[in-house]
Amino acid sequence: MNINIRPLDAAAVPRLAEILRETVAAGGSVHFMDPVPAGGAEAYWSAAVADPGRIVLGAFLEGKLQGTVTLWLDAPPNQPFRGEIWKLMVAPSARGRGLARALMLEAERMAAERGRTLLNLDTAVEGGASELYESLGWTRAGVIPDYAYKPHGGLVGTAIYWKKL
Repeated sequence: MNINIRPLDAAAVPRLAEILRETVAAGGSVHFMDPVPAGGAEAYWSAAVADPGRIVLGAFLEGKLQGTVTLWLDAPPNQPFRGEIWKLMVAPSARGRGLARALMLEAERMAAERGRTLLNLDTAVEGGASELYESLGWTRAGVIPDYAYKPHGGLVGTAIYWKKL
């Protein structure tokens, strides 16, 4: 199995939008409701890959884009050492093959390379990636109950994590 992780640009937007729609339809809590409005996923990813404060990484499995994570580096002036992890997603058909782990490890490596010493993220307490983050050494800071709607309705809490690099 050949996994390749690399930064993405505008050419990846159609596939990123497809992964987002598939993730939301499968119950993934990534800021969108199901169904994702027409053009909504494309608009989000077009802005994300164009933003110089973000690095959108893609995981390619056998040459096909199957997952993504965003490293947010545009921190306020009093936090130049900090970054955030956003939108870790793997296409439902490609899960269980190590793509999410590979994406996270590369995001952490790139953050450290850019002088970041602290990262944070949040994940849904139901169906989120807490187990993955904890296996990578992330520390759970706490849970905010009823933080967001699930993609198909009903409230879900979010777990906040941090990691020193």
